[in-house]
Amino acid sequence: MEKTLVIIKPEGVKRGLVGECISRFEKKGLAIKQLAVKQIPAELAKIHYAHLADKPFFQGIIDAFTASEVVLMILEGECAVAVVRKMIGATNPLEAEPGTIRGDFGGALPYNIIHASDSVESAEIEIKRFFSDSWQD
Repeated sequence: MEKTLVIIKPEGVKRGLVGECISRFEKKGLAIKQLAVKQIPAELAKIHYAHLADKPFFQGIIDAFTASEVVLMILEGECAVAVVRKMIGATNPLEAEPGTIRGDFGGALPYNIIHASDSVESAEIEIKRFFSDSWQD
């Protein structure tokens, strides 16, 4: 069984889409192994999005990601990374297919509702990053 990290971002939480997202994952057969509601500190967000630090939109992504609480989930299932990525759709909600989470609920970037690990290796790193006791309450 494979594990992946999913984060319902502040705009998804504010818009009341947490239940809808969780329901879709559960209906697909993915198991929730851990779940937390937390405010992401800016320092941690900058680490998470470090690969975009040289982009002009970097600060906008950080501001959007740290605006309020997020829902962090570790999901488990067969090919969990690929299954979740397919379910959430393209990063840009304007390009995401209808029926995907971003296609159905996403606005314009940087507000795309949800984050999910893009590989098994990223999932391992991100799970450690966001489920570490070093930054949580």
